[in-house]
Amino acid sequence: MSLIKTVVRSSLGVGVAVLIASSQAIAAERVIFKYKILRESLSVPELTTFAQTGEVSNNLQTYLRLSRQNPETVRRTLTQPIKVDPILLDRVLNSPLGNGLLDQLGQAIQTPRGGAERQALRAALALSASGDGSISVLEILQNYPTQEVVLDGDRIEVAYRRLNELVDRLRNPLGQILR
Repeated sequence: MSLIKTVVRSSLGVGVAVLIASSQAIAAERVIFKYKILRESLSVPELTTFAQTGEVSNNLQTYLRLSRQNPETVRRTLTQPIKVDPILLDRVLNSPLGNGLLDQLGQAIQTPRGGAERQALRAALALSASGDGSISVLEILQNYPTQEVVLDGDRIEVAYRRLNELVDRLRNPLGQILR
């Protein structure tokens, strides 16, 4: 491994360690599901239990019924992992291409008051990828660096597909060039 790659990997590790330490102080505690005119607030542990076990709380059950969302489709969207190289992801997210992706994701996953979506999403994505080299919507929500995060049900599947498409493109020759 070249000296430059070693330094980049080391500096990324330190940056991720700082992000992880700071995210433990501020991490999403509540997810506000938004679908058309419906809004439902759930705790992150409640959503995590649903995503991992299929156990649906009363609040979530009401929301899924009123929004006519298929619980299994929602679970799959929340938990389906996307494999990604954390270092390559970091480089892309800090580029004009990454800013465009963050803006698209920011339409589906956002702060409650708006603003700073790029920075919040960049941190959540980096934290999600750092542990196991994969990201999921659930991990992004769990690592979002605000106490509340809004998840727009109308846009989340499209945002997930775009993220997956970008990661697929990075695995091809462009990804090798950026390494």
